[in-house]
Amino acid sequence: MTATIDALAAIVGAPHVLVHDLDAYANDWRKKYRGRPLAVVKPGSTEEVAAVVRLCHATGTAIVPQAGNTGLVGGGVPDASGAQVVVNVSRMNRVLAVDTTNNTMTVEAGCILQHLQETAAAHGRLFPLSLAAEGSCEIGGNISTNAGGVQVLRYGNTRELVLGLEVVLPSGEVWNGLKGLRKDNTGYDLKHLFIGAEGTLGIVTRAVVKLFPAPAATQTAFIGLGSAAGALRLLDHMKGALGERITAFELISAFSMNVLERFNPALRSPLAAPHAWYVLTDLADSRDALALAADVEAALGGALEAGIIDDVVLAKNEGEARRLWDLRETLPEAQIVDGRNIKHDVSIPISAIADFIAAVDAALEAAYPGVRPVNFGHVGDGNLHYNVTRPAAGYTEEAWMADESARVNRIVHDCVHRFNGSISAEHGLGQLKRDEIRRYKSETELGVMRAIKAALDPKGIMNPGKVI
Repeated sequence: MTATIDALAAIVGAPHVLVHDLDAYANDWRKKYRGRPLAVVKPGSTEEVAAVVRLCHATGTAIVPQAGNTGLVGGGVPDASGAQVVVNVSRMNRVLAVDTTNNTMTVEAGCILQHLQETAAAHGRLFPLSLAAEGSCEIGGNISTNAGGVQVLRYGNTRELVLGLEVVLPSGEVWNGLKGLRKDNTGYDLKHLFIGAEGTLGIVTRAVVKLFPAPAATQTAFIGLGSAAGALRLLDHMKGALGERITAFELISAFSMNVLERFNPALRSPLAAPHAWYVLTDLADSRDALALAADVEAALGGALEAGIIDDVVLAKNEGEARRLWDLRETLPEAQIVDGRNIKHDVSIPISAIADFIAAVDAALEAAYPGVRPVNFGHVGDGNLHYNVTRPAAGYTEEAWMADESARVNRIVHDCVHRFNGSISAEHGLGQLKRDEIRRYKSETELGVMRAIKAALDPKGIMNPGKVI
């Protein structure tokens, strides 16, 4: 192993091969998976990545591609063998080009997402990918997990935002597909093999991403309503009245709001009375702010008159909008007030969301009387974060997580499958759901995935043990 480490140091320089104090690279964000890498290698260029991969290919050394390591399913974490090399792309963090006429930006895989947002804004453009970890996650990881976030409703997942890729294949060859084209009908669109593949087919090193004109005006509203079905009625109503100006449409349950208030009393609903459900929505337009505000007020006024919603608060300025979004973005952290919970990132056809929630709530209550779901998510695109907290009595946190996770997962995922949904909407499979997915994908589909993996990575060195 010393020879391998010395060879890696010869490629990237000794300071960029880490063999001590590796916790930040060996553990996932949730501290669920803990690995022990042989080394962490931090190349500074595509050429260095390719050379590292060629070395590992020749020696049969397993590679774990890694960017910001903010994933939630253990996809970027090595195993405990001490034999895997983590290839971390964080040093490759340059914006290489911004083309405001073509509305594209060419970037390296280690660029932090927030930096890309800020660079786009400095050029009068919008890069719409937005998620809670945007201050630390990196675009290579976003691409490899097909990250979603809050603006998928209008702009789509990462897959819809990528026009071209450069990828180092498991052999060490470099595929250069860095084309900023919206039309290229010349056979298989190879970039889609690597978007969402979680580093199992290669290492993304550069990308061409889409930009959009920066909106001239935005509006944020916080809404109280009586049911999840009402949220779907509201979404239909607002789409009819406001069209594609809706950029985000987030659903938050009453219990989730209660969790927030117990975590931080300042994080409370701005509405006068409590409600069974809440919606947080953002809208954007190329017109001036007064025109957008008038349209939004008219649409929500109509929803009040029709009995679709019970109450609403509109943000008067950017500061108020930020405080409303703090409610949603603090939720993942706030759940610690009740201890660890069993998390689910699921996707349901939008029309079935209310029925799904009712069905899975009832199934869990029957199995675990007093169970407490923390239910929130991007209902505008069908993505729910359905997290399950133990009943207030009867289970310790340790027993809940260790002994009940498999059964709770089965109840939730079986309901997802019954409603023609997906057990992973935006987090990926990683290690967490690698075996579980076999219950819900056909053998034909899994066989195609295995065939692609075998064709590109016959030695099986690229992120082994993940996805399939």
